[in-house]
Amino acid sequence: MTGVLAGKAAVVTGGSRGIGRAIVERLARDGASVVFNYRNREAEAHAVEEAVPGARAVRAESGFLAIQHAARHMRDGGRIVTVSTLNTSMAAPAGAGLYVGSKGALEQFTKVAAGELGVRGITANTVSPGATDTELLRSTNRPEQVQALLAWTPLRRLGQPADVADVVAFLAGPDGRWITGQNLHAGGGLG
Repeated sequence: MTGVLAGKAAVVTGGSRGIGRAIVERLARDGASVVFNYRNREAEAHAVEEAVPGARAVRAESGFLAIQHAARHMRDGGRIVTVSTLNTSMAAPAGAGLYVGSKGALEQFTKVAAGELGVRGITANTVSPGATDTELLRSTNRPEQVQALLAWTPLRRLGQPADVADVVAFLAGPDGRWITGQNLHAGGGLG
């Protein structure tokens, strides 16, 4: 396989749909072997595996387990990129406590992985998307809330899953080699 990520491995949390799927597709297109986790959308995860050469799904409840599994199999110099949310650094909507709490934990798992795996040249970073046009955004926000998000975002639009995937591809590629243990906000200026 050719591309800037040929011969590299990447781990993506939540790769069966939305932003995660766009990331899996982008990294695989750039030549990476991609391991992604899913929790309960097995059919969608297998559909991604079938559609995206070089992608492998791992069922795991916790991002920590996915990171741990990947680290055992990654070659030196690999990349781990987890996906969180801007809601860990700004007010989250009512009812989002468990979701935001789990994402905050994932951010810390990633930061610890950066320290532990750095001696092998493996970087570990988090990307925190802002308001991105996904099924999750539409199902958890009323239309007027989505309009408010547009007004609060300096670029005045919802992000697309591919916008976030491009940030992840940067971190996973050779130009992201000196960035580890970081949380990059990909929210069009929101947050």
